[in-house]
Amino acid sequence: MRAFLKTPQRRLFSTSRVTNMIIKPVPCLKDNYAHVLLDEHTKTAAVVDPVEPEKLLAALEAYPDYQLTTILTTHHHWDHAHGNKKMLELRPGLTVYGGSDNVQAVTHVLGADAPAFEFGALRIQPLTTRGHTMDHVCYYVEDGNDKAVFTGDCLFSSGCGRFFEGTPQDMHNAFSKLKPLPQDTLVYFGHEYTVANCRFLLEHVEPENKKLQEKLAWAQKVGCTTPSTILNELQTNSFLRTDDRTVRQSVAKPGENVDALLDIDVLGRLRHKKDHA
Repeated sequence: MRAFLKTPQRRLFSTSRVTNMIIKPVPCLKDNYAHVLLDEHTKTAAVVDPVEPEKLLAALEAYPDYQLTTILTTHHHWDHAHGNKKMLELRPGLTVYGGSDNVQAVTHVLGADAPAFEFGALRIQPLTTRGHTMDHVCYYVEDGNDKAVFTGDCLFSSGCGRFFEGTPQDMHNAFSKLKPLPQDTLVYFGHEYTVANCRFLLEHVEPENKKLQEKLAWAQKVGCTTPSTILNELQTNSFLRTDDRTVRQSVAKPGENVDALLDIDVLGRLRHKKDHA
């Protein structure tokens, strides 16, 4: 993330390329991100949450020698899954991954602890990440030493999704799968909320967090803040920092011993505070 802070001119909806793996964020609707995932070795393409299929197919026109084979769906909400049917009409025969039968046009339902699968020369590990919805799946992609994770509405840049269907325990369990990922893993999230998230945390949770201050200044200068990294989120995302004393103090009740709080309770209170800010 610090390298991005020094060169914001390079970050305006640019393709992020690592070895055989090419990832292109595609802005959709008001503030959504869908993504194109390409394996350069086998010339195979996938799309992540293609809510506006025509925009994804337009992005793929820059790669005419790639074959689209796969849809990766993070969860069933309309602004992520409801382009699946139209995409299949435009490109029949695609494999559609999702976390439940509630995902539009799903062909492969990924249960809890689903095994990794090959996508061209890339390896994709589905991660069950319940909380925002109970069928939420993040997709961790490996290409040799290069890594990326598509986090949908589970993890945002300096934020997280609302607990619409799950509990703080569910989201805590989800984060326990994301936090141990290699720190240089690129994090591609589902909505552009970075400026608002940073402002909230600086105003209400961690006002002295220098890295968070730096991130806000950077985010205000660029049009697209995806991807982040696991390292940057561990430094600037209070929802992943529930063991931090400053974060705990921000949600503690008068006279409460912050050291006695459970991480789950801190996470739940922090999400409630954000929901009512």
